[in-house]
Amino acid sequence: MGYHTTLPAPPLNALVERLWDWDMPPAAHHLERVLPTPGAALIINLHEDETRVYRDDATRICTRSPAAVIGGPCLRSQIIDTAEQVRVMGVVFRPGGAHALTGEDHGVLIERDIGLEDMFGGSARQLREHLLHTADPVQRLSVLERWLRERIYQPQLDPAIGHALSVLHREPRVARIGALVRDIGLSEYRFGRLFRRQIGMGPKRYARLLRFRMVVEEAHRVDSVDWSRVAADNGYSDQAHLAHEFREFAGMTPMAFMAARGPFVNHLPLD
Repeated sequence: MGYHTTLPAPPLNALVERLWDWDMPPAAHHLERVLPTPGAALIINLHEDETRVYRDDATRICTRSPAAVIGGPCLRSQIIDTAEQVRVMGVVFRPGGAHALTGEDHGVLIERDIGLEDMFGGSARQLREHLLHTADPVQRLSVLERWLRERIYQPQLDPAIGHALSVLHREPRVARIGALVRDIGLSEYRFGRLFRRQIGMGPKRYARLLRFRMVVEEAHRVDSVDWSRVAADNGYSDQAHLAHEFREFAGMTPMAFMAARGPFVNHLPLD
């Protein structure tokens, strides 16, 4: 039992950030908030025959999907059921990486869970069966990596999008988008359409999400935060602007985030 991660060998590592395997006792809390990340994900539940996501409102309406899904990228946080998060595996794709596996426009994947069998049929079913009967987590990760290698192709991101991603990851400021587009030499419409197709969201939203992620990861490491300083250091107009972004992406205020933190930066226990 435990939590294991691995970085796949080249050239798969250009498309996949990590593979992970979680085999742990049930959590004490029932629900968990998962913060959004820029890339899509593959989830394979080995404990139950479905995955569940709940609406982030008073209704908490549940959406049920198959046990193996490709989901995201997400534009805001999701709420998951920890009862199914007992024995589960996954793949974290780099931005644009899931397109290499599915061939789908990333806009189709945005904030959706699509059954892996719907895309790969019996191959996906056989993969899950193989994983269910593989006891060792390192071997399970090896099985999953081999399955990916046999099905993933290596399309290159459009050079304009690759350049834009490198610039935004160095300095994720929305105000730079216009200058970035002019430097690339595409029209704003064409650039935005190409970016959404390969990444799953518009460039401004992507830059905002990157900046939010930087703040979250910084805040997760410390006991207390000077939010005014954090807002200024990360290019927000003021603390109210930062609080607005927290509500947009995380569904909570910065102070609520600090109070809800757990051992994992992306997962916040609820109840």
